[in-house]
Amino acid sequence: MDGDNIRQGLNKDLGFTDADRVENIRRIAEVAKLMMDAGMIVITAFISPFRRERQLARELVGDENFVEVFVDTPLDICEQRDPKGLYRKARIGQIPNMTGINSPYEAPEQPDLTVHTTNQSETTAVESLRNSLEERGLL
Repeated sequence: MDGDNIRQGLNKDLGFTDADRVENIRRIAEVAKLMMDAGMIVITAFISPFRRERQLARELVGDENFVEVFVDTPLDICEQRDPKGLYRKARIGQIPNMTGINSPYEAPEQPDLTVHTTNQSETTAVESLRNSLEERGLL
C-alpha cells in the first residue's frame, strides 16, 4: 500500500496535522490487518512520523507480523531527490506540516531493518527486506 494512493481515496478527508497523521496511520493499520487476515502479505510505504503510532500499528497487526523498516535518508538528500517539489514548497511556506521541515519526525529507536539509501542500492535494500521477512517466517 502506498501513502500517496491511500490519500487519494480512503484517507482523502485527512490533512497533515498531527491528529490527521495519527488517523492516517490508524486506518492504514486497520486495512493492513484486514488484508493480512485474508491471507495476504502486506507491505506499506508511508511516512509515519510518530513512534507511538508505529507501536500501535505493531500491536494491531501483531508483533510477529510487523516488520518496521526505517528508510534512513538525511533530510538534505530527501530534498535533492524530491520529484514533486514538496520540500521546496514547504521551505517557502506553501506547505504547512511537512515532515522534517515544519513538522517533527521521530526516528525509530529499534527498527527491525534499516535501509541507508545514501550507500545502499535499491537491489540490496530489497534483498535485505526479503532476508528479514524470511528469517521471521513471513515469506
